[in-house]
Order: sequence, then C-alpha cells, then structure tokens
Amino acid sequence: FIVGPTHAPAPEMVVRDDVPQGTVYNFTMSSADSRIYPGIAREPGTFGTPDPTNPARLIVTTSHPAPYTRRVAVYVPKQYVPAAEAPFIVGADGPDAMLFTALDNLIAQKRVPVMIAISIGNGSGDAQGSQRGLEYDTMSGVYAQFVETEVLPLVEKQYNVRLTKNPDGRATMGGSSGGSAALIMAWYHPELYRRVLAYSITTVNQQWPHNPETPGGAWEFHRTLIPNSPRKPLRIWLAVGDRDLLNPNVMRDDMHDWVLASQRMAHVLAEKGYAYQFSFVKNAGHTDRAMKQQTLPAALEWLWRGYPIAR
Repeated sequence: FIVGPTHAPAPEMVVRDDVPQGTVYNFTMSSADSRIYPGIAREPGTFGTPDPTNPARLIVTTSHPAPYTRRVAVYVPKQYVPAAEAPFIVGADGPDAMLFTALDNLIAQKRVPVMIAISIGNGSGDAQGSQRGLEYDTMSGVYAQFVETEVLPLVEKQYNVRLTKNPDGRATMGGSSGGSAALIMAWYHPELYRRVLAYSITTVNQQWPHNPETPGGAWEFHRTLIPNSPRKPLRIWLAVGDRDLLNPNVMRDDMHDWVLASQRMAHVLAEKGYAYQFSFVKNAGHTDRAMKQQTLPAALEWLWRGYPIAR
C-alpha cells in the first residue's frame, strides 16, 4: 500500500472521554538484576571503524561493561478481568503512549481483542557497541529469552495479570532496531510469538559483535534466511518512509539502505507466501511520528486478524 503525501492522525489516536481508558503501570529494571544482560556501553563520541579486509564488519574498540536501568510500562485495559488469561503485545523502546491510546479505542470498538501491552525500554545507547544495539540487532533468540524469563514474570506478579502461552495471542512491535528486535523475537522463537509490527525495520547490517553465521546481520532476513527457510507461522506488518535512512554511519557495505531493505522484505515475504502487509509512506522519514499516528490503528487491526474477539 502507498500512503501519502501528508499524514493526518487516525481518529483512533485521539484520547476520548467516552471511551474506557486502561491503566498504565510503570516500573524500572536494573542491569544488576539481569542474568542475561549485565550491561555494556560505548564511549561517548566514538563509533567504530570498518574492517579493512571486510567492509561488512565494524570494529568497535570503545565498548565496555557498564550498568544501566530500563523503564517498563504495562498497559492493562479497563475491560480486562483480573487474573484472566490475556493476549498481549510486547513493544520496544517504550513506554509507548500512542500504542496505549490506540488500544483504548480499538478495544472499545471491538476491533482487536482485550490485550495487555508491555512497553520495554532499551538498556541505553544505540547501534554497535551499545546495550540497545546488543539487545535489538543481535541475530539470536537471546532478547526473546530475556523478555520471557526476566520481564514477563515481573509483569504477571506485580499487576495481577495472566499472559497467554498461546503464540497466536502474542505479538511484538517496534521501530528501527526495535522493529528488527520484534522480528528477531518471532523468527527465532515462533513458539512464543507469531505477530510482528515494525516501522522502518532495521533489516540492515547492524549486528555486533560480528557473527559469521549471519555476516550481514538482519540484512540476512531478506538475503538468505526467509528465502532459504521453510515458511514460519508468522504474520508481519511493515512500513517504511520514502525519506528513510541511507548509510547513517561509516560503513559502506551496500547493506545500509532502510528503504531498499523494507522493499526486499516485502518481496521475499510475498515469494514465500507469508501473511504480510507493507506500507510505503510518501513524505515520511525514519520511524516518522506522523506516519505512525496515521497507520497504527489499521496496522493493529490487521495484525490481530483471525484472533477471537469477545462480542
């Protein structure tokens, strides 16, 4: 779908007094309490240098262990019955107030199921050598395991909610590297997550440390992984702006074009017969706020298509 050229917010993105509003709880997690992510950081003002023998590999010498804290926001809709099993969506780079507003309106209109939303902040920094980069751009199931073992049990214990174990009732979402994290969670653990929503997905070469099994990082999704793997039971919604990123760092590896990456994603998903939707948004930049305000309600409704909604 092509959307443009200007982007008025969808009506479901406005807080309404006549709609039941969910409760948002906030808590903080510390690296000292994590067995999976003890914490790293890259020195301020530094980045890395391309390997002279391999432009697809970035050498980072200024990353070191460092503590962090992260915020987590938990949205519980007004219609939720305490202790009842509920579907849920996990979002990256939280808290995400826009998501909570959209869910208030969509749940009230019975266009999506009554669901919990868990918006998890990153562990600080960005890109290679940072905690955020390690969490979101690593091609493995580690971040999904972190969410499963260290975040979700806290949510259930602290807020008297019960999160479904049914993978069809579990969704992931995010933007930029948070979008790649959403796809990575479902790709490596389809037994946990089967619905993915991503803006300006970073299916480009951002992984660090370098892994020879996936030498192009998340670029491998559309170069090798999706084309060469049996189709997985995933439902994927993607959007990219026509003014999205191109080579925002020192690497010149032909694997840092966000628009091309999303177009390639749409192509390989179609070729493999996935349930997917791809929105190409004119006059929009990277994780463009106006783009999200216009498209998020329809994206959520499409994402949850096929899941039972109480009438």
